[in-house]
Amino acid sequence: MSTANLGMLIAMLLYLAGMLVIGFKTLDRTGSAGDFYLGGRKLGPFVTAMSAEASDMSSWLLMGLPGLAYLSGVADPMWTAIGLAVGTYLNWRIVAKRIRLYSEINNSITIPEFFSKRYGDKNKMLTLVAAIWIVVFFIPYAGSGFAACGKLFSNIFDMDYHTAMIGSAFVIIGYTSLGGFLAASTTDMVQSVVMSLALCIVLCYGTIRAGGLGAVMENVQALPGYFSMMASYDPVHKTEVPYHALSVISTLAWGLGYFGMPHILLRFMAIEDHEKLNLSRRIASVWVVISMAIAIVIGMVGLGMTKAGVIPSLDGSNSETVIILISSTLAGHGLLPAFIGGIVLSGILASTMSTADSQLLAASSSVTNDILTNVFHIRFSDKKLMYIARASLFIIAFISIIIAWNPDSYVFKIVSFAWAGFGASFGPVTILALFWRRSNKEGALAGMITGGIIVFVWKYIVRPMGGYWDIYELLPAFIIAILVNVFVSLVTKAPDESVTNEFDQVENQLKRI
Repeated sequence: MSTANLGMLIAMLLYLAGMLVIGFKTLDRTGSAGDFYLGGRKLGPFVTAMSAEASDMSSWLLMGLPGLAYLSGVADPMWTAIGLAVGTYLNWRIVAKRIRLYSEINNSITIPEFFSKRYGDKNKMLTLVAAIWIVVFFIPYAGSGFAACGKLFSNIFDMDYHTAMIGSAFVIIGYTSLGGFLAASTTDMVQSVVMSLALCIVLCYGTIRAGGLGAVMENVQALPGYFSMMASYDPVHKTEVPYHALSVISTLAWGLGYFGMPHILLRFMAIEDHEKLNLSRRIASVWVVISMAIAIVIGMVGLGMTKAGVIPSLDGSNSETVIILISSTLAGHGLLPAFIGGIVLSGILASTMSTADSQLLAASSSVTNDILTNVFHIRFSDKKLMYIARASLFIIAFISIIIAWNPDSYVFKIVSFAWAGFGASFGPVTILALFWRRSNKEGALAGMITGGIIVFVWKYIVRPMGGYWDIYELLPAFIIAILVNVFVSLVTKAPDESVTNEFDQVENQLKRI
């Protein structure tokens, strides 16, 4: 093994070992379902903020976003980043405190359970549909993370993609199944720090090797449409492609997805004190803006390094490996630089693992707590419930591995579809559940089903028609779902008095804060 590979491998193995140690250390703090799925509502403000954003960003931050900027210019990634930054802030600002208080008052530990208790859904249809959507959308989402890990090891160490992907998956499964939500949140916080280090190292080293910031800017400004917010660059024909207002709206719509992300909403529910959410919001918002800005600039820097002959030209899904190639170049300067390059690669692992662990945990809780316990009323002891939760996590992870089997899959495309699915099926329901007293279970159920179905219909039937129909499926699905929710709520029976009384209790408590 070369010195470069040895240095990188040492850093990455130390990182992976650290994650497993955290899993073992939190094992004795997961004695109940509430501990396993929500950490006993004991998260501090910093862990809440950083674990929420690390689990949010996924491998998209260190692979998808720089790759998109490398390939087509700044318009697409910048408008997407703006939408995500605004969505992040609004989610923390208007949703976090309400769902923390509401979920504590109605004693819910999962998102499907929250919906069911919020609307007094005795037949548990809301729980069942929400749990099904979580499993349907989180399995490919987690699969995209496994695929990112496979690409990483395959590109760096010339390993077989499938071996690398499966090995990475087992590490994620290991610490998540051991420590549950607390392990996932603690590791996610650590992983956010590793991701930040990786972004800074790549930015500094890459800029130097590309000939400096001036050379990077000169290169991208020479490409038609690359550095414009209203145009994009076509790398195949070397021409400028107009970026219309509809495209801007479509990419900004990414921000709507935050209101329906179960793994992020669970962080709000798990903080130890709702009064500390203001601090968490500031930490999270600043980190998201800075990290996405750096990731986009890294795409530009990577293009500059290609122009300088430092790294090869990348096309298609290979553009997502730009940070991997930059770290490999860094590793070629000796053992210490190789170790630093390994830290960068650990950042990619961190971005992937921090999301995949949360997704596996949310999907597992949906199967065990929501479907088996709440829908089918199967009762288990806490000890047996832990075994079943871990078994369901393994099964869900296995299906995700099958989905990730194709090494040519686009991380960005898989993430965007799952993001739309959650944003449209859960986002409108979450907003109306927290802010509209008249919203009822019939409206919530109709909106949830409609949102998820429209995502599939729009992506595979409507969007391929092109033209004005070619917009991100989250936007039309979100709008249609919220309209259906409101309409059905208004034409059906008003919610029971017990439901509205609980809503008023939350409102009164918010006024006293």
